[in-house]
Amino acid sequence: MDSQETPAEASGRLRRYLEQHQVQATLVKPGSDMPTVPLAAAALGVTPGQIVKSIVLEGKKDPTRVCLAIAPGDIRIAITKVANALQLTQMKLASPDTVLRVTGYAVGGVPPIGHVTPVPIVIDQRVLQYDIVFGGGGDEQHMLRITPADIVQRTGAVVADIAADTEPPPQAGAR
Repeated sequence: MDSQETPAEASGRLRRYLEQHQVQATLVKPGSDMPTVPLAAAALGVTPGQIVKSIVLEGKKDPTRVCLAIAPGDIRIAITKVANALQLTQMKLASPDTVLRVTGYAVGGVPPIGHVTPVPIVIDQRVLQYDIVFGGGGDEQHMLRITPADIVQRTGAVVADIAADTEPPPQAGAR
């Protein structure tokens, strides 16, 4: 996890992790830019829900308290639901420095497994509806093809509903 590490070295480190731990997952390189979930889904020929995001959170008052949320690419997470699922309080999105320090990967390439520091993880229950999902592959050019069951098994993730409410709250006085 060297801050001077190239993207190829980061994806290579993830590849070595997969081999060493005999994870039945593969790194794929679609050959096109994938800066957004819709572009990644299109490049891989899958639905946006099969692209999983690995989102690192840190404590608002204690930035050493860190957790990770894994969610389908087509939903927004509710930070309070993540915190509640892991029995934490007052969490916020982690800084890019924290993401790199804790996971070993830069924002945009964080895989759902193989982090340099074990942290509490929650996975949204919707991820489990898919046989195969694609997460960060160590850099912005690679994606990790993996089963949700392997993610849960390898990380000990808590399964919960962490999606932000999609319906806006009713307006006061609305009928």
